[in-house]
Amino acid sequence: MRRCLQLAAQGRMESRPNPMVGALIVAPDDRCPEGRIIGEGYHVRCGEGHAEVNAFASVRPADEGLLSASTVYVSLEPCAHYGKTPPCADLIVSKGVRRVVVGCVDPFAKVQGRGIGRLREAGIDVTVGVLAAECEWLNRRFFTFHRHHRPYIILKWAQTANGFIDDHGRALALSTPFTRMLVHKLRAEEDAIVVGRVTYEREHPQLNVRDWRGPAPVPFVLSASGDLPTAPTGPIAVSSIDRLMRECVERQLQSVIVEGGASTLQAFLDADLWDEIRVETAPLCVDGGTPAPKLPPCVRLLKSDIFDDNTIQTFTKQPFS
Repeated sequence: MRRCLQLAAQGRMESRPNPMVGALIVAPDDRCPEGRIIGEGYHVRCGEGHAEVNAFASVRPADEGLLSASTVYVSLEPCAHYGKTPPCADLIVSKGVRRVVVGCVDPFAKVQGRGIGRLREAGIDVTVGVLAAECEWLNRRFFTFHRHHRPYIILKWAQTANGFIDDHGRALALSTPFTRMLVHKLRAEEDAIVVGRVTYEREHPQLNVRDWRGPAPVPFVLSASGDLPTAPTGPIAVSSIDRLMRECVERQLQSVIVEGGASTLQAFLDADLWDEIRVETAPLCVDGGTPAPKLPPCVRLLKSDIFDDNTIQTFTKQPFS
């Protein structure tokens, strides 16, 4: 299953809005108690073959006779409905494999156990829940979107060592060229980005991807009036967080980065609408400014790194659900 997760992660950029999924086909082998991998694949791109399809396609003709004795490992429950591709559960049944090991159940309403049920109805031995927490975490955006009907929310800010996000209201460059590149990498991996109206009008942020390869997130600006003095091609103005959530669901945007300012970030914290918090702290101090938001009491430190003397800490809720 860990190999399935490694494979699945390769689809991070192009599988959206579908989940990342990896699959292995393992045949018994007298020389190896754990068997021999005869096929593997992952969901490369939305609209194209799923992980199971690619895994079966990779099996060499000389090994096809081993399928009836093989086990399929897949990080997410095989689909059981017709979407852009046929049901993977039907494909597995047609291949005559004897056993399937599933990492976790798919939360998507058209699946949710139906794929597992179809396999069992066909007489296949199915094991569910192997490394389930890791499998769900890999697709936390997808799971949050379908479980809670809202995007996965990442709050992000940079602050001085003494806890300010600006210098007496003036914008302050706190990121280094390298950590700014990491910000753009994050933007390329998420579906939407939002700032408040004050930040947008004061700093004129581009809200796109320039220092990394990948698609730009859909830009939003929270504006109480619901409009902005911008061209039609500019960011989308939304009047409230609730409206932002509805827009993301309607547009199938499964994740959003909130980049500030302080009032916007605090509004999400007050509403308990967040899943990750990413804080970059620079080794400098100012004698006054806008205080950075305070971390809520329920956070868990996921990781902490130092780049160019800046510390980047990522916090999550405990546990993920």
